[in-house]
Amino acid sequence: MSFGVGIVGAGVVGGGVIQTLQQNARAIHARTGVPVELVHVADTNPAAFKDFDLAGVTISEDAATLIQDSNVNVVCELIGGIEPAKRLTLDALNAGKSVVTANKMLLAHHGPELCAAAVKAGVDLRYEAAVGGGIPIIKALREGLAAGDIHLVCGILNGTCNYILTRMTYEGLEFDAVLKQAQALGFAETPPDLDVNGDDAAHKCQIIASLSCASQVDLEDIPVQGITHITHSDVAYAREMGYVIKLLAIVRNINGEIEARVHPTLLREDHLLASVRNEYNAVYVEADITGPTLYYGKGAGRMPTASAVVADIIDIGRRGTGEASPPFVYGPRRPVRDSGRLEGRYYLRLTTRDQPGVLGQACTILGNHGVSIASCIQHEGHSNDAVHVVMMTHDTCESDLRAALREIDQCAFMVQPTSLLWVLNH
Repeated sequence: MSFGVGIVGAGVVGGGVIQTLQQNARAIHARTGVPVELVHVADTNPAAFKDFDLAGVTISEDAATLIQDSNVNVVCELIGGIEPAKRLTLDALNAGKSVVTANKMLLAHHGPELCAAAVKAGVDLRYEAAVGGGIPIIKALREGLAAGDIHLVCGILNGTCNYILTRMTYEGLEFDAVLKQAQALGFAETPPDLDVNGDDAAHKCQIIASLSCASQVDLEDIPVQGITHITHSDVAYAREMGYVIKLLAIVRNINGEIEARVHPTLLREDHLLASVRNEYNAVYVEADITGPTLYYGKGAGRMPTASAVVADIIDIGRRGTGEASPPFVYGPRRPVRDSGRLEGRYYLRLTTRDQPGVLGQACTILGNHGVSIASCIQHEGHSNDAVHVVMMTHDTCESDLRAALREIDQCAFMVQPTSLLWVLNH
């Protein structure tokens, strides 16, 4: 008896799932014992069907019709966004159908509600494709690393940002120039805000935090900073000090609290994540039993994401009539640490007037707030030109550092506000 698959949304990812199931159904059955079969496809745009041979497959323009189809055992929600994706996902779960989704935005905003609906109905809600594309990081966190405590997760989770930062690092280009090239090559959307402002990575960070910390984490509690303010000067100074800049999603378990944040970060050049280039993604995990592990691959794209969707379909098929496992397990709610209480090392770039005493005045203000400087770079400037003073701090409390920078930025010698970046100590 076949395991019937219904796909809502025949776009980029949905089309990849259609292609994968049509080409590989027999091989999947042979390897896994799951007789998957594409039985129904729904899309509001009839033109979406034209690129596929859907003979023998039910076609509809209404997701409700697909959900009601008795031949559909699992519904794949592949339209993205909040609505109507949320409504049709809840309808499918409430109808007793398992759901596979690639929708990180939906899960980040409404994960607890969807989790409760899946548990109540006794069906699966799977979301491997929502984080990391073809990288099986959700399965690793849920199953492979479940025997121990996960202390740290650091992820390069947005291929657009990683592509831009890679080009800036190794080709000496500025942000705006690389962004235009990335859009021309299809690596960046138009407009690119969801990616370059850090929101896409924040959605994935929320999912990872909820999963690895076994606690409900609200998206609005995650501090987010994108890469639009990063200049080639920052990239060059970082390399001079032995670092590269990456947009990271960081999740840590720390003293009963959760640290979850997304921002550009300086990594030592020998860190496992530092060599991840272009549109590739990677996730670095530290756990007490396994130690450090790294998961690397294409984090987006038609076929890598489709592979993750089909992997979830296979897992649901393998379960058969057995009990479904909850998509998230929420233990006692733990607080997300306020960013002001974070402690670590920081990179500072001060753009100042080229005049005597600037470094001394800045260091005095930093010292008055308890901020200690580990190293400093100040290249020779020219009269009347703005110059950069670049500093690396010792471990310091972020609220103290930001208080110092507010004072420094008001000084007459400052030409523009200080640029602040985090430094990963691991």
